[in-house]
Amino acid sequence: MSTAAQRKAEPRLRSVDVTADGITAQFEDGRTVTIPLSWSWRLERATAAQRKNYRIAANGLGAHWPDVDEDLSARGFFEGTPAPRPPESKGR
Repeated sequence: MSTAAQRKAEPRLRSVDVTADGITAQFEDGRTVTIPLSWSWRLERATAAQRKNYRIAANGLGAHWPDVDEDLSARGFFEGTPAPRPPESKGR
């Protein structure tokens, strides 16, 4: 058996929907995965219009939201962790 046949296929995004509670990804293989919205502080702080403005990137390997400069990988929906939040500025 070849190495390529032994490797699992990379998950590929078909679409993404961001709601007030979560980020739901539809995958080409039929799976649907939802992660908490709090895992992406950029999308959590974004407006509804900014959350809807995304594009599937790298042939389905990720998604990009240009208005908030956020990128999520398809694999991250299965293996990811919350993005570290920036330190809160004090006195400003």
